Amino acid sequence: MRTIVPLAVAGLLAAGPAVAGKPSWAGKGKKVDERSGLVEVSYSSHFGKREREVVRNYIDAQYARGHCPPGLAKKHNGCMPPGHAKRWHMGQSLPGDVIVYDLSPRLTIDLGAPPRGHRYVRVASDILMIAVGTGMVVDALSDLNEL
Repeated sequence: MRTIVPLAVAGLLAAGPAVAGKPSWAGKGKKVDERSGLVEVSYSSHFGKREREVVRNYIDAQYARGHCPPGLAKKHNGCMPPGHAKRWHMGQSLPGDVIVYDLSPRLTIDLGAPPRGHRYVRVASDILMIAVGTGMVVDALSDLNEL
């Protein structure tokens, strides 16, 4: 009995702060979002008519020079190897197994610098603008062989 009472008192004292709510004065200053673990994502269209035209001209010039392997050139699918498909989604990070290629310096110059914290990449037959830290797809020119 002597050990039960002190254990019960200690348990009640320890459990008190765990079930206590916020004091009435808490949160009066700064507004703190209860969902602080969430990240707000906003994306806008970066690629417009000018960028589509730049890419179309670049791709046409590359095919005219024969920079596509003969086996892929005859398929007319933008030099995309068989089995590769669109594996990315707007607003989501690129999967780790997706093969990402840097754009040529010439095409990057023609497109203009991406917004700060972003970069242009090519995935299969798509040109994407992705966030540098997360790899999240922010904007895309899909299916270059359709341009």
